[in-house]
Amino acid sequence: MAEKNLLDEITDCLKDELLREPRAAVPDPVLRDFYTDYPRPPKKEAAQPSAAVREQVPEKPRTVPGTEEKKVSPPPPAERVLFSDPAASMGWEELAQTVAECRKCRLCETRTNTVFGEGDTRAPLLFFGEGPGADEDMQGRPFVGRAGELLTRMINAMQFQRSEVYIANTVKCRPPGNRNPEPDETEACRPYAERQIELLSPEVIVVLGAVPFRFLFPNVYGGIRSQRGRWMEYRGIRVMPTYHPAYLLRNPAAKADVWKDLQEVMAVFGKKRVPGRRA
Repeated sequence: MAEKNLLDEITDCLKDELLREPRAAVPDPVLRDFYTDYPRPPKKEAAQPSAAVREQVPEKPRTVPGTEEKKVSPPPPAERVLFSDPAASMGWEELAQTVAECRKCRLCETRTNTVFGEGDTRAPLLFFGEGPGADEDMQGRPFVGRAGELLTRMINAMQFQRSEVYIANTVKCRPPGNRNPEPDETEACRPYAERQIELLSPEVIVVLGAVPFRFLFPNVYGGIRSQRGRWMEYRGIRVMPTYHPAYLLRNPAAKADVWKDLQEVMAVFGKKRVPGRRA
């Protein structure tokens, strides 16, 4: 006699139960559907590429040991070469001679003399101005007119002699009519002025006016009015911006502000204000 499976046993039990309780009857097809697993859909096989497609896919060539191709790294980028102005390597004498012979901008066409600068080339203090005026153009010296006389008094009030400091301008030739130098004119003179500052290497630079301030700090927001009296730094050198002496001749009331600025510089050199002494 063959062994009954579980489904047959359950069916027989339910039939026996039917004899005792007719309401418990469950049709055989229903029982079989309930206890029989539903057929699972057949798995779809991955579509195989057609022969035409297989022919288009190139086969990877086999590599013979010892003949592997070595990857070659791209060459490093070429080093950027910066070309500096010849003035960057000049000493005082060569620099002064180069300025005297300079014809890099239109100011050479109207000048009488170049104005290189003057003073102690080892001075700890530099007064940096705008450009020569008519008197400076005639004499070839910086700050010799009325503004120059006032600057000399300012220097003396700071307990320095003019011969103990160095005085130079942003541009070395007079702009016609004492106008402000144009940007291309200041840029033509930039290598000379920058080399002067580098050779001098002062402790402090007193910037006189808007033009030299913008020359040293082209990216600083605000002009001389908003920045005067504030310590700044140019290539490791302390800088005190203040008004130009020519501006003080037109606006004497501004002398009080300039005197405050100069006293800040005096303190750097350990010089104390003498009561009642002003420029």
